[in-house]
Amino acid sequence: MSIAQFKSIEEAAIAGVKSIAETCIKSRTVRRLIYTGTVFAASPLKDDGCGYKDYIDETCWTPFQNLHLPLTPFHKDYAYSKTLAERELLTSYGKDENGSGGFEVVSLVLGLVGGETPLSYLPGSVAVITSQLQDNEALYQSLKFLEDICGKCPIVHIDDVCEAHIFCAELPSINGRFLVANSYASSAEIANYYSQNYPEFNLKEKYLEGPNRAIKLASTKLIDNGFVYKYNLKKILDDSIRCARRTGDLSMS
Repeated sequence: MSIAQFKSIEEAAIAGVKSIAETCIKSRTVRRLIYTGTVFAASPLKDDGCGYKDYIDETCWTPFQNLHLPLTPFHKDYAYSKTLAERELLTSYGKDENGSGGFEVVSLVLGLVGGETPLSYLPGSVAVITSQLQDNEALYQSLKFLEDICGKCPIVHIDDVCEAHIFCAELPSINGRFLVANSYASSAEIANYYSQNYPEFNLKEKYLEGPNRAIKLASTKLIDNGFVYKYNLKKILDDSIRCARRTGDLSMS
């Protein structure tokens, strides 16, 4: 399947998840499909695009018809395609609320993934988390875009992401949409942590101020099923810096 055969990225994304799901059905051996999604599809913006809900959880979907945000073509295509693809998978192939129809589809809606990794290069998500320390405007705009979409920045450690996938694969039964993030911070809160704990980077003052919206992280579905997060925001940020230093992408001013 080549993206060139489709009219848009959105069409290609939907075709991709449909192809995977249909293959699972044809195999007659797959009873659970675990899909890795993104919080770019889980905005707490109100349906009319004016203001935010008081919370972010699994019931939130990004309202693109009334999305009044200054989106770059890349950000728009990414968020829109991921939203449509996830909706297609859950509505067309997953079991309903009563457990009928389809097969078990688990959608893990990931926050911005940080932490240290065994990779020899800096992962894109870690680059976004450390963008203020790098004074990288393009990466910082991705952080701000996430903040504008989600009210604040939902963040999770890569180790917790891996454990969440294993957890959902090993449970006797699980189905539906789960937000995978245990930290929810504004870009200014992230910058202030860096400024207070890593003064050697001489963080620019322009990063220290910004909106601090009164929106709560209200997702407990994964925890209610027995999952335990091991890494808090401090550890995520510290490990992200350690990763960026190791790969040579972050050096002191």
